Amino acid sequence: MERIPTPPPPSGLLVFQSIRRRKRCAHCRRGPLPMLVLEQGVPRCLDCADLGHLVFLPRGDTALTRRSREASALSAVVVRFNRRHGRYERQGLLVERAALALAEERCLADAEARRRRRARDARRRAAEDIRFAQEFAAEIRRLFPGCPPQRAHTIAAHASTRGSGRVGRSAAGRALTAQAVTAAVRASVRHTETPYDHLLMTGVPRPEARRRIADAVESVLREWRPDERDDTSGATARDASAAGTHGPSTAGR
Repeated sequence: MERIPTPPPPSGLLVFQSIRRRKRCAHCRRGPLPMLVLEQGVPRCLDCADLGHLVFLPRGDTALTRRSREASALSAVVVRFNRRHGRYERQGLLVERAALALAEERCLADAEARRRRRARDARRRAAEDIRFAQEFAAEIRRLFPGCPPQRAHTIAAHASTRGSGRVGRSAAGRALTAQAVTAAVRASVRHTETPYDHLLMTGVPRPEARRRIADAVESVLREWRPDERDDTSGATARDASAAGTHGPSTAGR
């Protein structure tokens, strides 16, 4: 028998999409049920739960969903358990048929206005993304002045891609913390300047692959960091002084 995972805290009426469709209604025994309601821990079909007259509106159209819910005197959120992620995910709404029809009419009436608004929002987000990538690249150059400018922009563009989940889109990345910026640079060096990707493709476990290329990554970062550059300049000047050289320092050559 299919076990329904523990549902999330109620926030209105909840209807569950059955994962394997093995459940039957505890009252009328109809089944298998594509959708069901849990009442006192037992499944009931939509008809027995007095929801059978509602129609299913899949998620995806924000305006249609909002307007349908506003116009419907009775509605329910439809969820399904995602085994891979271990959580319930929203699939859509059950709403009254007349409410859905009214919402569709309203959406058709102002479709052009909403299209223009979406276009404006898309342009605004694109401008924000460009500005943020430039700020991220500038911070890379500040922390790693030895990093070539074009490379800094490439790293920044990759790390800050909207919706990517990469370090540049994290809270620390948006705040341009040194830790997040360094993590982005280190990741880029790992994939570009070392055989890390080849190791993964040949079956080397990720922790072992990272261990093998760690020294190569740090070597590149030392070349790009200001502290190591300053240490090198200081050492050169001290060596020249000890040798009795009075000519120009060779550190900047």
